[in-house]
Amino acid sequence: MQNDVLRAGPLSRNLLAVFWICSVVHLALVAADTGLTASVTKALLMPLLAAWVLAQGGPRLVAAALLLSCGGDVALEIDGFFIAGMALFAGAHVCYVTYFLREGALGGLRRRPVVPAVYAVVWAGLVFLLWPGLGDLRLPVAGYSLLLTATAVTAAGLGPRIGAGGALFLLSDTLIAFDLAGLPLPPMNGLVVMATYIAAQYLLASGIVDRLRASG
Repeated sequence: MQNDVLRAGPLSRNLLAVFWICSVVHLALVAADTGLTASVTKALLMPLLAAWVLAQGGPRLVAAALLLSCGGDVALEIDGFFIAGMALFAGAHVCYVTYFLREGALGGLRRRPVVPAVYAVVWAGLVFLLWPGLGDLRLPVAGYSLLLTATAVTAAGLGPRIGAGGALFLLSDTLIAFDLAGLPLPPMNGLVVMATYIAAQYLLASGIVDRLRASG
């Protein structure tokens, strides 16, 4: 994070600082199980990161992915809006995958064919494991998880930092799916989900910005 701040202008520095402050506050509220207050800070995270991306001259498609993620974050906080939230996150993954493919992710994956092979096995294994406990959500979750895995795969085609973001996004949403399916969860699962999600989105966004800066 320090290198990003040192190379950014005042607006970018401020946006990134507010994003991290909001992230720390949100994680503390999640750990304290504050409910509605944590929902408010959660809704602020991705718009702040999207604003930072745009202030850095980053791609609008990536900013759109972050804003769609914000919509998903908000929808998941409302009873009965789970499918809507999943649809908004699916839109975010479409944005990410489209951007990664435009930037040549397939070329990177051709040099490391083991990456898509491993992710394909992971996806199939997760669907097999989750299927019995998902009930009516089986098909929506299977379809969403395919898009989520596609984000992780194509992110890996653009380098380790962006790839790490895709992998953490997959981990974060997998923990949510485990909860839905009634499978064992780690201690303080909500905190782990949000910590990995925030890290995932930051690594994706900052990795993309750094990559553009290096090529420019």
